[in-house]
Order: sequence, then structure tokens, then C-alpha cells
Amino acid sequence: MSDQNPYEKLGVSEDASFDEIQDARNRQLEQYNGDAKSIELIEVAYDAILMDRLRMRQEGKIKVPERIRFPELRVQSPAKETPNPPQQSPAWLQRMRDQPSPRDILLPGAWYLGLSSMSVLTPSPGGQVLQLALVLGVGVSIYFLKRKEDKFGRAVLLTLVGLIVGLIAGGLIANWLLPQINLAQISSDQFSTVLTFILLWLITSFLR
Repeated sequence: MSDQNPYEKLGVSEDASFDEIQDARNRQLEQYNGDAKSIELIEVAYDAILMDRLRMRQEGKIKVPERIRFPELRVQSPAKETPNPPQQSPAWLQRMRDQPSPRDILLPGAWYLGLSSMSVLTPSPGGQVLQLALVLGVGVSIYFLKRKEDKFGRAVLLTLVGLIVGLIAGGLIANWLLPQINLAQISSDQFSTVLTFILLWLITSFLR
């Protein structure tokens, strides 16, 4: 068999089409399935034919379909470009963000809903009641945040940030919004307290 030229090895003529060459190769691979020596000889003959056809193509003697693969193209095929990975949030934000269970959302929510109701239903002025509600709200936030990762300092820091931002933003929004919607029954302090509880609930539920 070693004296055969590659066309004879595949059992095709030298003017065979590329489809005929491919079919002959596939038939012989199926015939000698499991015979590593014969498969190697078939592949060598196939590659030799493709190299011969490539040479003829470069000389302008034939036109080779683009779908035909040549041995050197298998070796030098360009690497596929890997798509850019999707943009991810910063690492520090991923460390802080939590994926809460429904219980982690509803339980603090029930506390803050009760405290908000107590703050709104308190006759104005009710400064002492609002202060007590805020103290309880801070305690609730620290408790649930500490329960997640047992980091008391972090829980206190996040709670204080939420408390300060909530009170400042609540006061500013209340001064602008309340006169426009004529909610005379709700004072600016009550509004900012409720907004603070909403912010503390978001921090408690979705941060850790």
C-alpha cells in the first residue's frame, strides 16, 4: 500500500471532484474504523491530495471551493475572538450587596412598617415618640445587619450612614414636597422619619 500514490490510496482518479475525494475519505475511515495505522495512511493520503490541489490552485490551474479545508489551514487557523465578558459591578459593591430571602425582606419590613405607622399616627408635635421610633429603627437595622455576617462595626456604620442620609434627604424633600401636596396632618419631622425608615429597610434587606 505504501507504493500507492494518494489518489490510488483513496480510490479516486486525479481529476476527481472535491466532493468525490471527501466521500472516498469518509468511506475508508468508516471501513477502517479502529485501525489506527490505516486511518493514519488515509489521512496522509487525503492531506497530500489537498496539498496537491492547493499547489494547482496557486498556479491558477483549478479553482478550489472555499469550504475545502487544507492541512496548513488546520494548523494556522486564526484563533477565535472571545467575546468581551459582560460588565460586572465593582468588587466592593459585590461584597456589600446581598441576595436576601423573602424572610430577610419581610421581617425587617414589618418592623419598619410598624415604626412608620407609629411615627405618622403620633399627634404633632410628638418629638419624643419620633425619637423613640428612630432609636428602635436604628436597633432593628443593627440587629438584622449583624445577624448576616456577625460584623457589629460594619452594621453600626451602615446604619448610621442610612440614618444621616435619610434624615437630611427627608428634611429637604419634606420642605419642598409637603407644601405642594397640602399634607398638613404630616409634619416635616414625621416625613423625614418615615423616609429614613424606608432607607434603613433597603440597607437592612439588600446590604450585608
